[in-house]
Amino acid sequence: MKTDYTDKFVKISSNTAFLKLTQDHQEFIKKLAFELRFTLQELRQVVETQRDLTMWSEPDVQSFYFSVTNKLPFEPVQRKKAFLSLLHSHIDGLRHAAKSYPKEGINRPKKREKSQIVQEKSEKKIYGQCPVASPKTVCCNLRTIDAVENCIFGCSYCTIQTFYSNRITFDEDLHEKLQQIPLDPEKKYHFGTGQSSDSLAWGNRFNNLDALCDWARQNPNILLEFKTKSDNVQFFLEHDVPSNILCTWSLNPQIIIDNEEHFTAPLHKRINAARSVADRGIKVGFHFHPMIYYDGWEEAYPAIAHKIQQRFSPEEILFISFGSVTFIKPVIKKIRNLGLPGKILQMPLVPDPHGKYTYSDDLKVKMFSAQYEAFAPWQDKVFFYLCMEKADIWQRTFGGYYETNEIFEETMLTACFEKIEHCQLV
Repeated sequence: MKTDYTDKFVKISSNTAFLKLTQDHQEFIKKLAFELRFTLQELRQVVETQRDLTMWSEPDVQSFYFSVTNKLPFEPVQRKKAFLSLLHSHIDGLRHAAKSYPKEGINRPKKREKSQIVQEKSEKKIYGQCPVASPKTVCCNLRTIDAVENCIFGCSYCTIQTFYSNRITFDEDLHEKLQQIPLDPEKKYHFGTGQSSDSLAWGNRFNNLDALCDWARQNPNILLEFKTKSDNVQFFLEHDVPSNILCTWSLNPQIIIDNEEHFTAPLHKRINAARSVADRGIKVGFHFHPMIYYDGWEEAYPAIAHKIQQRFSPEEILFISFGSVTFIKPVIKKIRNLGLPGKILQMPLVPDPHGKYTYSDDLKVKMFSAQYEAFAPWQDKVFFYLCMEKADIWQRTFGGYYETNEIFEETMLTACFEKIEHCQLV
């Protein structure tokens, strides 16, 4: 090793995830860094690549280096340039290919990390606008209620993990704060409780569902959505709830649930829970969000659509949405820092209108269109929409889009309340 690079390496490696690599990977990458004299950015690229390859269960950087070494020039500067270019092309190819999960599944966490569950008073406001509401995308203007902060599940793509501490916090003043939410009795609203935690995973702990349903009953002009990946619906089976609430489920193929949605209910249990709620006359909905591009998606997602159409009538469904994997930079960083086995980052990271990272427009349209086509018998009977997508993607998927978010919001709420009122009359 060339000793004049030692101090620099110590300094730049401390600004990367180098120490989170295995000892073998550290030794090889350090040796390579001394040979090729990596800059900070170059070392970070190689370290992040190794971190990704490990999580994806792909051959490591050392294996790749030896597979291309005969193609590299001898001159050091050109050798480094050629190696980094080939490494970038390799990782880019993996990102753009449909990821493949092993039949036995990727090693998943065996248990949840223990978190302290508390109920406490807070000065925080519990309501707000959907954080991605923007004129840059066609948005339904969802309002959010943060009844609980943090989640018991471990989805690999989740943004909640970057917002809160390890504690799970219930607001002690939920009932009072709900009463303080300003509402125009002449206007209809769509509120959701699934922004800061899973809506139903906790059941009625600290009487949070009691408070929320009482508030919905007092305000018949709101549509209150409980969005979940759980099958914990006992509260709704044992209590009379107002007609303006609905339970919705995020759905993915079981292979995605097994490998990326840790500790959540299996697909069949989610669908069974939705069926039991619908049998009580409570409206339900489904979110295919995030849809994940992998080897087998073209059969698996439509199969879920067909299952839904077999087990439900369109009159029971208020809406169905489609959406894609979207990351903010802190989530990408946290996923790499954790380093848990998973392939969620094995995707092209294309910037969206909000500076987040997602799939390309063409891939989104391909997936959304296929799933919409799978629901062809329901297209004029259920309200379908895209979440957080540009007008062009709406146009290419549905053949049209809403000119403003306000028109979208009004159209959606009108459709939902008309279906609720129609069913009450039947």
